[in-house]
Amino acid sequence: MSNLFFAATEAAQGSAGNSFGGVCDLVVFFLFLAAVIFVAFGMSRNSAGDSESYFLAGRGLKWWLIGFSLIAANISAEQFVGMSGNGSDYIGLAVASYEWIAALSLVIVAFFFLPRFLKAGIYTIPQYLETRYNRGARTIMSIFMMIMLVAVNITIVTFAGAKAYSVFFQGQEFAGMSLDLNFFCWLIGIFAALYIFAGGLKACAWADLLQGSALIVAGAVVLYFSMRQLGSADPVVLAQGAGLVEGTPEFSDFVQSLSGGAMDRFQALNADKLRMNLPKWDLVLPVTALIFGIWIPNLYYWGLNQYIIQRTLGAKSLGEGQKGLVFAAFMKLIIPFIVIFPGMIAFNLYHADMNKTALEHSASELERFEQLAANPDPSQPLFLFNRSYVAFAPDKAREMLEYDAKALGVEVPNVKTAGRENMAVEDEYLLALMELQKKAPKNVVWGENNVTISGYDTDSAFPLLMSKVIPTGGFKGFMLAALLGAIISSVAAMLNAASTIFTMDIFNEYILSKKIEGEARQKKLVAIGRLAVVVFVLIGCIVAPIWADPKYRGVFTAIQEFQGYISPGIFAAFVVGFWMKKAPNSYGVVALVGCPILYFLFSKFVPELDFLNRMGVVFGILIVAAFIMRFISPRKEAFVQPMPEYPTEATLDAELATALAADGVSEEEKTRLTNLRSHKMSAEKWSDFLKDSKNAKIFGIVVVVLTILLYIKYWA
Repeated sequence: MSNLFFAATEAAQGSAGNSFGGVCDLVVFFLFLAAVIFVAFGMSRNSAGDSESYFLAGRGLKWWLIGFSLIAANISAEQFVGMSGNGSDYIGLAVASYEWIAALSLVIVAFFFLPRFLKAGIYTIPQYLETRYNRGARTIMSIFMMIMLVAVNITIVTFAGAKAYSVFFQGQEFAGMSLDLNFFCWLIGIFAALYIFAGGLKACAWADLLQGSALIVAGAVVLYFSMRQLGSADPVVLAQGAGLVEGTPEFSDFVQSLSGGAMDRFQALNADKLRMNLPKWDLVLPVTALIFGIWIPNLYYWGLNQYIIQRTLGAKSLGEGQKGLVFAAFMKLIIPFIVIFPGMIAFNLYHADMNKTALEHSASELERFEQLAANPDPSQPLFLFNRSYVAFAPDKAREMLEYDAKALGVEVPNVKTAGRENMAVEDEYLLALMELQKKAPKNVVWGENNVTISGYDTDSAFPLLMSKVIPTGGFKGFMLAALLGAIISSVAAMLNAASTIFTMDIFNEYILSKKIEGEARQKKLVAIGRLAVVVFVLIGCIVAPIWADPKYRGVFTAIQEFQGYISPGIFAAFVVGFWMKKAPNSYGVVALVGCPILYFLFSKFVPELDFLNRMGVVFGILIVAAFIMRFISPRKEAFVQPMPEYPTEATLDAELATALAADGVSEEEKTRLTNLRSHKMSAEKWSDFLKDSKNAKIFGIVVVVLTILLYIKYWA
């Protein structure tokens, strides 16, 4: 996938300019943000009475809240910009697998993961590992996830959003403050922390209701205006981006074929991108990854990632959680059409702008190549190019490849081996370049200032549409507010999850005295949860700017690399824990600790293995280790899922009556005790709580069938 919003916004600004649109757009922008604050605070009043109310919304979330909250927590600049950019690039609709496999993953989580978690009565996902393995496994996972959330996810998403808006509002001020990177880092962090601090998960869920629905509407708005622009565009300009030589009969025939409406034009211009199966040697999303590799990050993300699954842990019942997950799965099927299709249209309309911006960014490297081309100098940085540059200038890319090989004193590697005869020249040159990098000594520098020469800045697809297609008069303000809401929603979800893990898995288990019990303990946990939110947002806002350093190779790359160090191990620990009942308790620690070691070794010694298949290989090794450990040292007794025990309704009623009859109880206290009683779980409520939803099962099957049909339709 692509880099995030900030790089793309810079490109669009350079080629198209930016205009916020005046008073109307400002009013819509601030009205939307005000509505989010009002709803989040208003609907989460009195939600911080105890840890269950604060961290799990009192286990009272309805399916529609869960569904929208899942989508809002998930979608950020990464989807709107990264996936639009992939749609604009050669990857095309194939990147929809991230969404459509996610839809299937959500259905799996609904009926295979969630029942186990809710039956265990857990607050956090690491808690389950203590139930299945031991306390050590829980603690290790808690530490890994908290570090990942605070040091990586929160800081990266805050930085990406802040960079995007600082570029869009470059040179402008608000109330005497410069709208720069630091301003937007603090704006995003403080805004997210405010309603999480006040209302916890419930505030997050209600804010997500507005932000999640706004994202869907925003995508539909982009698609509508993009299609309208495509339908009225000059056919000659459209044909120029199709790779045909102008002035030839083929070019003229293609121009004639674009005489139809917007949808006909879209189909003709993007026929080669409307397919799901990229070749097995692709470095982004090979067809082999669809079989295995892509499932690991998806099932980990949707089923085991605290900041996502926490919404379903707060469900009013198992059935409500299942319906919410299936609802989110259905929305996942829609997202590619409102995100990826506009990206394709952006290339059709503005390929010249993308080319111009890319060449401007690569100008210094291209000039350096012209100076050194005749006399390769191994002491100078060698040249890097991406796939889009090969597509734009294959002859020049070949010259660079030969230059690098000559400077290293080797031949250009032949990568068209058996089974690769039909490999496109873009893939051939890119894989050959990677082979040269593997053969090069460690001290060789690639790309001066880490610059990779590009032919098209496809990451600018979404910002170009924002600049050139979306009208003012409120539309642009709404789009920017929806995107900012998406970023804030993701940060808020991560803050809430990190706070929950620290409070319940670390502070409650290792720091808070066991002598503190009852209501006093609950108040202490909520207070520490709120303090953790403040500390984590301060870390996020202060640390976020470090991701501007080019050594991290873009924030999306950083996220993927860091997540890969823990996700296969966590997924393996849970899969084995669920279905291998006699796997030894020590396996949890082995999987969690072994994963980062294996992932590091593969990334260092097999760099050509794409990160999805790398995850698959690490996961496979850990599963083999589970079978070996199961054979050598099995549990004496098969694991049986324990469940919490709750008093009966009659017992709770008797306790309430005794409390109300005590001397000196005020009317206010009686009201509080009565309200508290109504929210307490009983044995009878627990039985109803754990009932599956038949409707969710039916619609889950519908989602699975629709996903299969989509793959059939778009499988080349």
